[in-house]
Amino acid sequence: MPLLATEAIVLHAFDYLESSRIIRLLTREAGVQSALARGARKSRGRYGTALDLFAEGSAQLYVKPNRELHNLASFEISRTRGELAEDIGRFTAASTIAELALRFAGEADNPQLYDTIADVLDRIARSAPERTIEDGLAGCWRVVSVLGFTPELSSCALCHTPLRDSDDTTFSHSSGGIVCPACSKLAPGGRRIPSAARAAIRHWLEGDDSVHLIDAEARSHQRLLREFLGAHLADDRPLRAFAVWEHERWSAA
Repeated sequence: MPLLATEAIVLHAFDYLESSRIIRLLTREAGVQSALARGARKSRGRYGTALDLFAEGSAQLYVKPNRELHNLASFEISRTRGELAEDIGRFTAASTIAELALRFAGEADNPQLYDTIADVLDRIARSAPERTIEDGLAGCWRVVSVLGFTPELSSCALCHTPLRDSDDTTFSHSSGGIVCPACSKLAPGGRRIPSAARAAIRHWLEGDDSVHLIDAEARSHQRLLREFLGAHLADDRPLRAFAVWEHERWSAA
């Protein structure tokens, strides 16, 4: 079996049999991969804390051709991101990012996606409890963009007529972004959004995490994002982590 050495982030992990764990990794060289960590539950000497959720490091996998589950030889940790487990807002936002990667990244190498998700998780780990939704939204839109589904925010997605930044517009999920008044009649099911909401998405796509939202605005943005994912990325399976992130209520206390 060929040995794959790669940077990797633990996105999901669950127990297997009496002593092992199966982990799902986002790797720099091979996209999302599943690996069996033999004896991980019986002794932490081999992997230490490396297999904790959202940990990042250097992984070595024995790759089995034409198989979905490989063997994890070692994992040398470089970042733990333990802060994500210290606050429910951080954890649910990070879990949503992980879910997007697991569902839509595939097995192709995508260094830009890897770097984006690593950076997003670091930003969420630093989030103040009252800012986790904004930072989660920023991260989700950046991931969506790297996956190739950047929404059109400056001109009509159908006729390409430029629209003023100050205009309230219709956001058409099926069309891939905002549409002008004339084309909105051709895009049923669009959602009217204020210019400030469009500006917020633009800032997030540019990596600017300084946007501040009140609770109602944040919930509207989560709903808009969910609808966009449903139109462009989602399959028939529900986005369970996203649903928890969107509907759970918590407080900084």
